[in-house]
Amino acid sequence: MDLAGRTVVVTGGTRGVGAGITRAFERAGAQVVVCARRPPELPLGKADFVPLDLRDPVAVLAFFDALPRLDVLVNNAGGAPYRPLAEADVERHARVIELNLTAPLTASVAAREHLRRSRGSIVMIGSVSGSRPSPGSAAYGAAKAGLENLARSMAVEWAPEIRVNTLVVGMVRTELAHLHYGGEDGLAAVARTVPLGRLARPSDVGAAAVFLASDAAAYISGASLLVHGGGERPAFLDAATANKGRRATADKDQQGDTR
Repeated sequence: MDLAGRTVVVTGGTRGVGAGITRAFERAGAQVVVCARRPPELPLGKADFVPLDLRDPVAVLAFFDALPRLDVLVNNAGGAPYRPLAEADVERHARVIELNLTAPLTASVAAREHLRRSRGSIVMIGSVSGSRPSPGSAAYGAAKAGLENLARSMAVEWAPEIRVNTLVVGMVRTELAHLHYGGEDGLAAVARTVPLGRLARPSDVGAAAVFLASDAAAYISGASLLVHGGGERPAFLDAATANKGRRATADKDQQGDTR
């Protein structure tokens, strides 16, 4: 998909999923501007880096005002540590919501005039945590649920000049995946719960983001695209005693196909 001549901003695009998104847009020929609090540890090709705290509305507005042009905004910055609700004060949970929901809202409003002029698009990086219980990251899940709803409302309010969509991302193997899933054994065990047999790669998310920003998705707005490898195997299948032998055979065949 050719995005030559277009300018793309990727928030938090310096590592993990964000770096995968940045590289995907670069491969598509776009000029990419990455903003985050810290510079990338590894080179990101020809992308420009601008230090920015996305929780500072004044700084965010100044950043977008200084851009000569903008065609695509990818609201990727976010995340949260494992933090049960009762084990941290409310302020810490509020900061998670601020980063994962308020910051994308701030950036989108600040970018609106640029995107209106270019008839551009916004891609929100959501999460499956926004549509299922997320123990240990409840504030994150709540923020991602709100982000998806925010995108749908923006898609209606800002149409027809600006398209707004959400990538609902599942489990991704990044350089920090071990913090969530454990070492190689843990990663392999978690991968076996995904129907496609593996965790997503950052490049998988990047390719989907490029698609939503491209002319191939010109009539797609207010949509949520699931990038989760088929979702999660329902827990009741392993708990149920009926048809256990038939399910085990099917699982073995599926694993053979995956390899």
